[in-house]
Amino acid sequence: MVRLADLHEAEAEHLQARADAMSRIEPGRWLTPKPLAELTVAIVSTAGLHLRTDAPFTLGALDYRVLPSDADWGDVVLSHVSTNFDRSAFQQDPNISFPLDRLHEMVASGEIGGVSPRHYSFMGAMPNPALFEDTGSEVGRMLAADGVDVALLVPV
Repeated sequence: MVRLADLHEAEAEHLQARADAMSRIEPGRWLTPKPLAELTVAIVSTAGLHLRTDAPFTLGALDYRVLPSDADWGDVVLSHVSTNFDRSAFQQDPNISFPLDRLHEMVASGEIGGVSPRHYSFMGAMPNPALFEDTGSEVGRMLAADGVDVALLVPV
């Protein structure tokens, strides 16, 4: 992730102003989780990933796409619409943006208890995260229905 200090001054000021304008989210109550070896994990990404058979994401999209846990990387497409988004790392190793293979390895080694059968991808680069309240709640209900204990948010 790039630091504001590494950006052109105008771009850094623009991004800082957008961050300052966002509503503050107060922390929730602390929960003591089960041991990692008992947890089921899912991925929620903002990389705009979807299966080839799904409709691509569009500018300003507030919907999501479901990626099955057994998805073949050859069937996964990245349709993030931002011109500032560097796709080269994903092309070299999709786990950079969506660490699904790493989760399966962690199950095999006993580090985590399981991998959710479904994972979710949204379109990133959305300046107002509050617009995702409805779809975020819907995905939250589906994660709960799948018995997910931990959802890794992988922002891109």
